[in-house]
Amino acid sequence: MTTNKRFQLLPPILSPLIAIASALIVGAILILLAGANPITAYTALFQESLFTYFGFGNTLTKMTPLLFTSLGVLVALRAGQFNIGGEGQIYLGALGSTLIGLYVQGLPAVIHIPLALLAGFLFGAVWGWIPGYLKAVRGVNEVITTLLLNYIAVNLVSYLVQNPLKAPAAPSPYSPLIAKSAQLPIILPQSLAHAGIILGLIAAGVLWVLLVRSPLGYQIAAVGFNPTAAHYARISVKNTIMLVMALAGGLAGLAGASEVTGLKYRLFEVVSSGYGFDAIAIAFLSRGSISGVVLTSLFFAALRSGANVMQRSAGVPVAVVYTIQGLTVLFIAISLAVEIRLSKHQIPNG
Repeated sequence: MTTNKRFQLLPPILSPLIAIASALIVGAILILLAGANPITAYTALFQESLFTYFGFGNTLTKMTPLLFTSLGVLVALRAGQFNIGGEGQIYLGALGSTLIGLYVQGLPAVIHIPLALLAGFLFGAVWGWIPGYLKAVRGVNEVITTLLLNYIAVNLVSYLVQNPLKAPAAPSPYSPLIAKSAQLPIILPQSLAHAGIILGLIAAGVLWVLLVRSPLGYQIAAVGFNPTAAHYARISVKNTIMLVMALAGGLAGLAGASEVTGLKYRLFEVVSSGYGFDAIAIAFLSRGSISGVVLTSLFFAALRSGANVMQRSAGVPVAVVYTIQGLTVLFIAISLAVEIRLSKHQIPNG
C-alpha cells in the first residue's frame, strides 16, 4: 500500500476522534476560565453518565432519539439529500404513536406496541416524503422545505395538546396517558432506560444491511454520487429521493414514538429538546458510518446526561457542554476541509 493510500484511509478513521479530543481540550480551557478544574469536571461528567447505573440508564434514554434521528439524517445524506427536518419528524412521530396509544384500546401489548411504533414511523415518513416529493418533482430545495416543516409540526402539536388532545384538568398542555399496553418495557429496573434503545440498535443493523449489502443501497449511493449517471443507468432518481426522504422521516418518527411510548407515556407540547438538530451534527461527525453514528450518539447522549452533575459537582455551567458539542462539529468541518485541500494537491504515486 502506498503512502498516499494510507493517508486516504486514515482521516475517516481518525478525524472524528481528533475532533472530539480537540473539542474536549478547548472545553477544558473554558472550564479553567470558569474557575473550575477540568479533570474534576470531566470525571464527574463521564463517570456519572457512563459508569453509574442510573446515569448510564439516563444516557441510554437520551441516546435513543439521537440514534434514530441521526440514522434518518445519514440515509438521506447517502442519496445526497440534506434532511434538516428531523425535529418536526420527531413531533409527528410522537403524535402518531399518541393517537394509537389513546384511541386504540383493548389490544395486547405484543400488538399494541408495534402498532404505536408503526404509526410513529408512518407519520414521520409522510413528513419526510413531502419535501422529498417537492425536491424530486418540483425541484424545491429540501433544506428549505424540511426546515420550514419543523415549525409547522411543532405548532401543530402545540395546538393539539392545548385543545382537542389536552388531558382533562391538566395544569399545562399535555395529553392523557397512553394505554399501558402501548408502553415500551423498561430494560434497566428502576431507571428510565427503555426498550427503545434496543430497537434503535436493531434499526442501525437493518439500515447497514440495506445500505451496504442490498441493491437498494447501491441505488441510493449511485444517486448520491452522481444523479445524472444514475439516471442513465436506468435508476429512478426521483423515486429514490422520495424513498430515502420518507425513510429518513420514518426513522426520526420512531424517535418521537419512542419518547412517547418509552419515556413520557403522553404527548407534551415540547416533545424534543433539540434532538433533531443534534442528529445533523452526529451524522456529519460520523462521516457516513453507521457504527460511527451509534458511537457518536452515545457520546452526545453522555454529554447531555452528565451535564447537570458536572454543574453540581464542579460548578461548571451546562452551557459548556453545548459548547463542546458545537466545537466538535466545528473541528470535524475543519478536518474535512483540510482533507479535501490535501487530496487536491496530492501527487499520484505510481
